[in-house]
Amino acid sequence: MSENRHFTKPWRDRPLEEAAHFNPAFCGELIARTLNGYSKLSPTSLPFALTFLVLPLALHPGTRRALPRKANTAFASWAGENADILSTVPERVLRLRPVSREALLFLSQLGAIRVDKDGVSTGERPMSINAKPPVSTDEVDEIRRTAGLLGRWFAHQSQSGAVLETTGAVLQTMGIRV
Repeated sequence: MSENRHFTKPWRDRPLEEAAHFNPAFCGELIARTLNGYSKLSPTSLPFALTFLVLPLALHPGTRRALPRKANTAFASWAGENADILSTVPERVLRLRPVSREALLFLSQLGAIRVDKDGVSTGERPMSINAKPPVSTDEVDEIRRTAGLLGRWFAHQSQSGAVLETTGAVLQTMGIRV
């Protein structure tokens, strides 16, 4: 896939827009916001596989706007109403996989997250994500809110059953095979 090779280029060789939206710090912040939202509602670690859904769902404008407004929305009913959106998610997950990995590695190196056999949890030096940056755009603010919503939404889904079964059901409904 040429898209994946593109993401291995040095940062100085990538377009400025890409550096703004796909850099490890910003993408890491989105994953940290998802983890934060998840942790508020669930005592378990965020399943590792779900971290790869954050960027494809939060960064894509059409998908972001189709997501539910409330975290307690049942995933199955939302998926049934949004099959057209879900058809594009697997390809975006594959294309953004290198970006997600880079963001996870960045967070791990900072000590902001810990990855183990149970999933992803807050590290010894969590990111401060409550402060609103002095300079931002409406779109970036919407992306940040969406990342937090995703964490709460994933946590609500895991409350309805075993975490691994629920994670598998979410991934399968989105057309993603593990």
